[in-house]
Amino acid sequence: MSVAPHHEHGVEDLCPAGLALYELALREGSVTSAAAAPVPCLVDIGLLVPALTDLDRLEPVSPALAIQRFLRASALRVADERRRETRLTQLLEPLIGIGGRAGPPADPGVAALSGLRVINDAIARAMAATTEEMLCVQPHNGLVGKPVEIHAEAIRRDQELLDRGARIRTLYQHTLRHVPITAGRYDRLSGDVEARTLDEVTERLIILDRQVAFLPANTDRTLALEIRVPALVTYLATTFDRLWRLATPMYPQAVQQPALNGVTHRQHAIARLLVDGHTDAVIAERLGMNIRTARVHIAKLAATLGSESRAQLGYLIARSGIVDPDREE
Repeated sequence: MSVAPHHEHGVEDLCPAGLALYELALREGSVTSAAAAPVPCLVDIGLLVPALTDLDRLEPVSPALAIQRFLRASALRVADERRRETRLTQLLEPLIGIGGRAGPPADPGVAALSGLRVINDAIARAMAATTEEMLCVQPHNGLVGKPVEIHAEAIRRDQELLDRGARIRTLYQHTLRHVPITAGRYDRLSGDVEARTLDEVTERLIILDRQVAFLPANTDRTLALEIRVPALVTYLATTFDRLWRLATPMYPQAVQQPALNGVTHRQHAIARLLVDGHTDAVIAERLGMNIRTARVHIAKLAATLGSESRAQLGYLIARSGIVDPDREE
């Protein structure tokens, strides 16, 4: 049986397992190093220290001493921040008014965010104020093969939002319907949650209460835009709603995608891209799969249509009518 990974946290967020072991150590005077191994936070935070008489045992620091130490450290951080504020003021205040050129408006409605930590903090603050709904678009972007634990913090924030009575709707690509990280995410959430899938989706998008939206500003997601312009947020939310109506339900109740004349839904999507002249690599990227899987689907499509060459496949796809936009699906 595997042990759940221990997540880093501060003393103010001491985990239940850590608190229980600390109480045990206070009552008995010490605990073994082996007993503390599953909860390394107690040693990292400094609530347990090696016993001088037996290095295989750990002794608890008294709560009174710990409180003094943590409050002293907090005071030092506050003092350091105040010194930093003073230095910033001394540095920049003399430059106010130089050039006479008006700067950007105090609240431009669109803010550029740089760095994953800054982006995640901005999203977390906006989510904490969300009371009605969160709309998300989550493309493939390397989620296959990743453990659901990498999203533990995001799942915690999602659950807090749901606990406030809000709802969550998420759009994924079809290729993520059965990926453990996707299914596992919903196994851990309770509340008004829905997910649907499409062959292709936009880049990542988060819309909160239809008042603020976040979207990436570069390919590696180290830059993002925080948008609070009502017209832009409404436009993005309307786009999401239209994609949602076209999507196939995945959670809470999955809907099987039907095959049409022996051609699966996935092969149908590939056929459309083939007719548009896209390469195998582009098809794989747009549909969220690796190139080998894309080529397997292309081979099956060719076999279904009786094609003996790539050129003939395009002709047979066009003649079959499976990419006819007026065809009922």
